[in-house]
Amino acid sequence: MSESREPISDEVRRIFEQAAFITDLGVSLDRVAPGVCETSLRLERRHLQQDGYAHAGVLATLADHTAGAAAATLVGPNEYVLSVEFKINLLRPAHGERLRCRATVLKPGSRIDVVESELWAEDGGDSKLVAKATVTLAVLARAPRED
Repeated sequence: MSESREPISDEVRRIFEQAAFITDLGVSLDRVAPGVCETSLRLERRHLQQDGYAHAGVLATLADHTAGAAAATLVGPNEYVLSVEFKINLLRPAHGERLRCRATVLKPGSRIDVVESELWAEDGGDSKLVAKATVTLAVLARAPRED
């Protein structure tokens, strides 16, 4: 994980360290602040679809997971978030060296959070907005542990 301006909560750390699929994709946690999370992914051949662009599933995964982490910065110690719905607009084909995602909580709630994710493709010094997603997450109580 990269350096962050805010301490990383145990829940955000768990979201990244225990999600094998996210680790396999190569997603990096770049910045965390209350209600905000930024991630990135170095694009490799395995992330591309048949025409050489980043696969829509990769974009959707990055948008969803980053949104979950942004929402997780606002939950209590005995709570967690779980996506219940998301919509993604693919604005242009994504290609380049790296994808960056910034997720911002638009509306935190006691039961439901709404988060917006923006995805940018970077190629050299050029950065283009390639997708926007709206992610709705349920705020759930963690079951008590039996020790």
